[in-house]
Amino acid sequence: MSDREQETTHFGYEEVPAGEKARRVRGVFDSVADRYDLMNDLMSAGLHRAWKAFTLARTDLRPGDSALDLAGGTGDLAHGLLRQVGDGGRVVLSDINHDMLRRGRDRLVDGGAGPNLSAVQADAEKLPFPDAHFHCVTMGFGLRNVTDKDAALAEIHRVLRPGGRLLVLEFSRPVLPGVTPLYDWYSFQVLPRLGEWVAGDADSYRYLAESIRRHPDQASLAEQMKAAGFGRVRWFNLTGGVVALHRGYRL
Repeated sequence: MSDREQETTHFGYEEVPAGEKARRVRGVFDSVADRYDLMNDLMSAGLHRAWKAFTLARTDLRPGDSALDLAGGTGDLAHGLLRQVGDGGRVVLSDINHDMLRRGRDRLVDGGAGPNLSAVQADAEKLPFPDAHFHCVTMGFGLRNVTDKDAALAEIHRVLRPGGRLLVLEFSRPVLPGVTPLYDWYSFQVLPRLGEWVAGDADSYRYLAESIRRHPDQASLAEQMKAAGFGRVRWFNLTGGVVALHRGYRL
């Protein structure tokens, strides 16, 4: 039996064999892929668009640069990255889930993306890219689904050029007084019902709420990034800390 098979990790509030988590996460996104964009708008009241715009404003990308959008889903961040790098640059949209990646690629191509867009199905823990390859890596709402976050952060550090940036946009811990009880009520009472009504899948959105609670808080994630080799790490709390953007540099 391999080490991964003997280890356990969390899948929401459930403890599962570490080797099983990726398959179960894949099942979640297979289930919700067709309604993913609609659910994002509904469950965030459209705020996810502002969070992603805030992220894109901090990439420091220039025309001709290269960028990797990990766990890129249906391509919202990749769409903005393509505008920033221009025709002379390159953007790789990557996701471990085939259905999500296909939808993202098709959406971007239908929106006018050209040959400077690539779509690569990949595991964030084992990236199929050379060392020191990208100027920027973005990861929106995907890190909490990774089995071994430390391994993923180390791989991202490896594929970034010196001076390259990692931007992790993820649900985090509310910092405004009185927000947490309301947020918990919405997450565990409203969100699964919304998932059932719109996507026909309450369990996947219950997992979403649970996975957020198991994800490191702002300071803990910053320390993990530093341990992976990133410097100048800081975070920005958005919507009172419900979401946080972490940025770090490969020095």
